Amino acid sequence: MSKRNIVLACFVLAIRLLAQSTGVQDADAGRIRALENAWNEAIQEKNRSALDLLLGPELVLVDHDGLLMNKANYIVSVISQELHPSRVVNEAMTVNLFGPVAVVSGLYRENGIRRGKPYQFRERFTDTWIRRNESWICIASQSTLIRP
Repeated sequence: MSKRNIVLACFVLAIRLLAQSTGVQDADAGRIRALENAWNEAIQEKNRSALDLLLGPELVLVDHDGLLMNKANYIVSVISQELHPSRVVNEAMTVNLFGPVAVVSGLYRENGIRRGKPYQFRERFTDTWIRRNESWICIASQSTLIRP
């Protein structure tokens, strides 16, 4: 095999590996988007079990009002009887993968009833997910309120 053919074969192999890697990354990005949407549904339905599966035990969450919460505090706040979200959606998301770590940024909108009064807010968020035992879990989340 000539030197030129060896270089060409290496080039073709590199392209195939890159395509496979891109395919895996696309699949992981799709999974993470689905998990972000599942998180929204879990908030809306006050589903403690779903939140427990989506969020890592080491979760650090900074809410839009600056409140720092761990996983237990956050779940208690979501299932509170004072909060009744009627719509929880992401308007846009970007998923950036770094091996077993994913950073998601986007826009989030929520409205409903809190303490008997209507509320609505829109915020920017950044979530950090890690792949653990072939599953993705969120270990950090930060949100910033977008003022109307």
